[in-house]
Amino acid sequence: MAGGGAAAETVAVENREWYIAGYAPNGLPNSNHLKLRTVNFSLTDNSIPDGNVAIKILYISIDPYLRTQFSGLGDGLSLPQFPINQVIRANAIGKVIRSKNTNFSEGDIVTTYMFPVAEFCVMPINWLQKINPTIGITLPDYLSCLGVPGLTAWVGIEKIGKVKEGSNVYISAAAGGVGIIAGQLAKFKGCRVVGSVGSDEKVKLLKEECGYDDAFNYRVETDYEAALNKYFPDGIDFYFDNVGGKMLEAVLNHVNQGARISLCGMISEYNKVWTERGGVRNLLNVVGKEVTMQGFMVGSYVNYFEDFRKEMEVYLKEGKVKSKHKINDGIESFLESLTSLFSSSNVGKVIIQVTP
Repeated sequence: MAGGGAAAETVAVENREWYIAGYAPNGLPNSNHLKLRTVNFSLTDNSIPDGNVAIKILYISIDPYLRTQFSGLGDGLSLPQFPINQVIRANAIGKVIRSKNTNFSEGDIVTTYMFPVAEFCVMPINWLQKINPTIGITLPDYLSCLGVPGLTAWVGIEKIGKVKEGSNVYISAAAGGVGIIAGQLAKFKGCRVVGSVGSDEKVKLLKEECGYDDAFNYRVETDYEAALNKYFPDGIDFYFDNVGGKMLEAVLNHVNQGARISLCGMISEYNKVWTERGGVRNLLNVVGKEVTMQGFMVGSYVNYFEDFRKEMEVYLKEGKVKSKHKINDGIESFLESLTSLFSSSNVGKVIIQVTP
C-alpha cells in the first residue's frame, strides 16, 4: 500500500452522505426527498479493494441538471434516476488519503463526476482524473471554468454557436455557472453580448467585471418582447439558452435569418412535469428564418476537453476570464445549495467546500 503517516493511524471515521429517500416529480426537492445520514467508513487495508483508493472529498459541484435525477421520471434530459435509498453522485474534487494502486499516492488531488455527495469514499482509479493545480488556478476553478460548466460554455460558443466577430449574442441565466463563462468567451470572439439575470447586482457584475455590452434583470423587465426589442434592435444572431420556456419563445421572435441557438438547459422548466411546462408556440420562425437550434449534452463532447483545457488555462493564468464562485461550507449544506439554483440568489458557480 502506498503512503502512510497520519492516515495510516486512522482506521475508521464517521461519514455523512446524502441519499434519495423519495422522488420529487413536481416542485423543489425538500428534506422528505433528499436526506443526510451518517455511516461508518473504514480505512483498514481489507476494506479498500486492490487497485482502489480511499478519498477525502474536498469540493462538490452543485449543478442544475442534478434536479432531473430526483424526479422519478424518464423525460427531459433522460439522465438515469438515482435509486431510492442510494447515495447521490455529483462532480467533485477529493484528496487521496489511502492508496492500493501504484499510480496514485496519498495527497494526490483527483476529480470525477461519479463522486458520492459525502465526506469520504472508496473509488476505482479508472473513474478518476488527477489534478495538478498551477499558480493562478484554484481548486474551485476545476469545477467551474476548467470543469463541466466551462466546457459546456465553450462547446455552446465554439462548436454549436460558431459565433463570428460582430455577431449579436444573447445569453440567458448569464450570471450562472455556465452563462458567466459563455458570455466572456463570446466577447473574446469580438461579439456584442447581452445577458439576462435575476437581480440588479448581477446586471452590474456582467457589465463591470465580465465585459458584457449590456444586461437586464428579467424580474424587472418582465415584458420579454419589449426587452429584446430594446437590447437587440438589429436582432439576435446567436442565443445560448439556459432557461427555456417563455424566454425561448420570445427569442424566436427576434432572431435573424440563419441564427443559431444552443439549447444548454431549461432551468425554468425543471421543477414541472412536461405537461405543465411552458409551450413554445412560434416554432414557425425556425422554419421561416432557417434557424439552427441544437440541444446538446456536454458528455458528447469530451473528446474536445484537451483543446478546451489548453485554451481556458491560458485565459485563467492571464486573468482574462473572471470566475465567480458561491462556496457553501459543509456537507450539510447540499440541499440548501441545490435549491438555491432555482431562486436567482447565487452569482456564478455554486460549490460546497466539504473539507477546509
